[in-house]
Amino acid sequence: MKDYSNYGAAYEGFVVEDNVYVPQPMEDFPAHNPHQMMIKVRGHVRDLVFDDSYPYLDKSLRFRLNRFFVYTVVRPLSFLVNRVYYGLRIEGRKNLYRYRHLFSNGAMTVCNHIGRWDMISVLQATLRTFWIPMYRQSFMGKDGYLMKHVGGIPVPEDRGGLRRFNEAFDELHERKAWIHIFPESCSWKYYSPIRPFKIGAFNMAYRYNLPIIPCVISFRERRGFFRIFRTNEPLMTIHIGEPILPDTSRPRKEEAARLRELCHVSMVKMAGIIHNPWSASIDE
Repeated sequence: MKDYSNYGAAYEGFVVEDNVYVPQPMEDFPAHNPHQMMIKVRGHVRDLVFDDSYPYLDKSLRFRLNRFFVYTVVRPLSFLVNRVYYGLRIEGRKNLYRYRHLFSNGAMTVCNHIGRWDMISVLQATLRTFWIPMYRQSFMGKDGYLMKHVGGIPVPEDRGGLRRFNEAFDELHERKAWIHIFPESCSWKYYSPIRPFKIGAFNMAYRYNLPIIPCVISFRERRGFFRIFRTNEPLMTIHIGEPILPDTSRPRKEEAARLRELCHVSMVKMAGIIHNPWSASIDE
């Protein structure tokens, strides 16, 4: 067992199995606010208002062509870069095939949020197309084009926008679409512990009766060929867990909390963590 409390207050009591690599922290992570945004939006290039007039589910020809381009050209190229630069390994893909009968009406994946390449890793592991609730600020920066056309849908800023947001996901569920959510809510670069989860992902899974597929990204030391590239960034492995099914006969609030707890436990275990400094939830 390895104890990483010396990495800072946000690692207090963090213990992992002997074969688990934990990279040196690249930032001073806060110990009391696991949902504090640590990564700034890359360049503010546009102003957008996410109210009831925003096209949360864009059906224009331009959008469809751009989305086709992202998934047929950009995605394969990014997969290649992810293999070469981050040495991505995929474990547990057999769970997608073993339980494929559960996904006939769609599914939800959840994953820890550890950097710019985590969503690409989920795409690469599952070989699916996704729709992804995201912070609205992400659409105003230089990555806005990619965020939108990979399937990002901004979480709105008012009640009217929230109604349209929900209508968009109602329609996507009717299409049997796959949804991805980062329940930690914001990215902490290469942070190994699993942070508390926001409840929204699990309310959505309950609402649409979607199986939840927990995924977790862990790290490996950069060695050999991979040291040609940056040596201060770890290699990555993504683990795919067994699906967790909602019980819609139970009250929503209780069931969403149960799903959150089960997903958190599953991800902690897949990551080889013996003692995690965070529980599944904090006061929200």
